[in-house]
Amino acid sequence: MTTTHADGMNTREGDRPELDLPSTQLIIGGRAVNAIDGRTRDVIDPSTGKVITTVAEAGSEDVRAAIAAARQAFDNGPWKLLTNRDRARILIRAAALLRERLEYFAQLESLDTGKPITFSRMIDVSTAADMFEYYGSLALGIEGSTRTTGVPMFAYTVHEPIGVVAAITPFNFPLILSLSKIAPALAAGNTIVHKPAEDTPLTALAIADLLAEAGLPDGVLNVVTGGGEAGSVLVDDPRVDKIAFTGSTAVGTTIATRAAATLKHVTVELGGKSANLIFADANLDSAVHAALSGFVYNTGQFCMAGSRILVERPVYEDVLAAIAAGSGHIPLGDPFQESTVIGPMSGAKHRDKVTGVLDRAQAAGVRILGGAPLTNVDTKGFYQAPTILADVDHTSEFVQEEIFGPVVTVQPFDTEEEAVRMANGTPYGLAAGLQTSSISRAHRVAGQLQAGLVWVNSWGVLDVQMPIGGYKKSGYGRENGPEGLLEYMQTKSVLISN
Repeated sequence: MTTTHADGMNTREGDRPELDLPSTQLIIGGRAVNAIDGRTRDVIDPSTGKVITTVAEAGSEDVRAAIAAARQAFDNGPWKLLTNRDRARILIRAAALLRERLEYFAQLESLDTGKPITFSRMIDVSTAADMFEYYGSLALGIEGSTRTTGVPMFAYTVHEPIGVVAAITPFNFPLILSLSKIAPALAAGNTIVHKPAEDTPLTALAIADLLAEAGLPDGVLNVVTGGGEAGSVLVDDPRVDKIAFTGSTAVGTTIATRAAATLKHVTVELGGKSANLIFADANLDSAVHAALSGFVYNTGQFCMAGSRILVERPVYEDVLAAIAAGSGHIPLGDPFQESTVIGPMSGAKHRDKVTGVLDRAQAAGVRILGGAPLTNVDTKGFYQAPTILADVDHTSEFVQEEIFGPVVTVQPFDTEEEAVRMANGTPYGLAAGLQTSSISRAHRVAGQLQAGLVWVNSWGVLDVQMPIGGYKKSGYGRENGPEGLLEYMQTKSVLISN
């Protein structure tokens, strides 16, 4: 079937789209420029292993130039001096442009990441547009307050932007996790240097073009595509006032440590090893559905994946069998087939990490279910079948360490207290969930789970108005909601003597 989209693209289901790619140069001070030393990096289609395009590889001098442009735009440019209403109009205009080009951005995100096209349309691009719109609306309401104090002075507070923000974003949700930083940072009046993940930079570059069209002044958003060298400069440079990072706990710890040298503001959303508790009184069909979607969504490349399933012992074997059977019937394949639910992993190194974990599980004698050989996909793509590790020791690496792929551990528990203890028994605390028909248990257990987000009788439902963020080694700070806007502002108190 051939489909003609609103933006003029003609595609047949399952074909690689013919897209007008965004500029593959660095965006610095409103200009598209090559890296100073001329370096480039290939961008790979995860479903075929073929090169999509090449992008500029930013070196240290390129990043310093981007910081200088952002610094100039903040200190002397018009952005922070615009009214809240003017900033809001630009963000809301960007939301409208993104919705008009939904199909283009969905195709680009799926091509770059291997994400199934249905999810790119329904979730990634739609959520990104919602973020522009939501933070545009919140910009209208940025205001301080007068205070009644114990001294004879007129006292009030104002909220001001922090300054230059370095947004460092990962490969798994490039569009959403970029906009979760860019939208509130802009709404608050900051300027930005954005370093997208080196594997998946394309929608970040396209968003820079879109914001320029929406009226964003030059230098307010700069994009540097590159690897660790670029990130290091952003973390260390004293002209950067805040780091907003999403990624691994190891890298986040390094960033927080090094950023302390210049007393930067830092928010870090890091790794997760989220537990999904299934009680015997749950609707088991719904619980199994939540469990499956919790660990296969985005091919398991989801920091809030339900990567640990804890099941009450009376229904343990039934639930385990249902999860194993169900995992083999989830459509896996080409991300441009409308029916695909599981696409490839976003890169060879990510797929290879998962296969390494499974090799060690097999060597350790773990009970492994699922993981059937793949027969209907491009063998050069980075595919991994859903796999279940059952009866796993709680202290093992498979339970304690983030795998970041379509792999889940399943363990039994006997009491509610044991379930909570097991759920909280890792260094992470990003998300958690429970499946039960008891409303009192839902509230009681949710209150005991050490996680920034708890789902009850579902998994993975997110909304831009609800904040997300970690407990323990899953990081600190919040994204989304009004809390996400506050992370990009600082409060000034003013007291005026009569």
